Amino acid sequence: MISIIVTKPCSRIRAEARDALRGNWKTAVLVALVYLVVLNAPVYIIRNFLNENAAGFFGLIFSIVIGGPLAYGLSLYALKLVRRQQGEISDLFEGFNAFGQIVLLSFLITLFTILWALLFVIPGIIAMLRYSQAYYILIDNPEMSPSEAINKSKEMMRGNKGKLFLLGLSFIGWILLTVLTLGIGCLWLTPYMYTSLAVFYRELSEEVPVGTKGTPEGNTQIEVNDLNENDF
Repeated sequence: MISIIVTKPCSRIRAEARDALRGNWKTAVLVALVYLVVLNAPVYIIRNFLNENAAGFFGLIFSIVIGGPLAYGLSLYALKLVRRQQGEISDLFEGFNAFGQIVLLSFLITLFTILWALLFVIPGIIAMLRYSQAYYILIDNPEMSPSEAINKSKEMMRGNKGKLFLLGLSFIGWILLTVLTLGIGCLWLTPYMYTSLAVFYRELSEEVPVGTKGTPEGNTQIEVNDLNENDF
């Protein structure tokens, strides 16, 4: 299979994300605020009425049933910004228009990640990276089933898991700043990270001629990979 390998430096991916957010920060922060409140407030409240185990189970179910559609919506919003389209707060709730499909996708991603994590932490992290493009794929291909989106994500991430992992690590300074601001920094970090992930997806999914694309030094390469090779 033809596979796209992202070689663009993480710093440039983040720079393109900031460029996409330029002029959109006000709405992006508001979207992040709504996302964080809807995702966390119910779980925080319910913990006052349930024991630790029950609260943990509720949190897991809530993250699948509500968190999944919200993650889809936030991914859609970020992808619109990267594609120079008008992102709106209502995009955050678009996942609820295909509720069953998105919840099933969220459930499968959570299930497979947990199963891999049972082996050890590292396989769990690898699983998260493998399935990371599924929401974006479903955004562009709503006719796909959740399992097809997951399989497509696994194919796209062959040879790219390390790059995405490094992209995540490159936000460590922002994460520390968020801690120092008692979580307030999440309002800026959340759209910044999601938009960077959308840039990464754009690099993975763009149709390009054989060779390299972008600037002369090459940002993305195309390689031929055997689907039967060891994915790890």
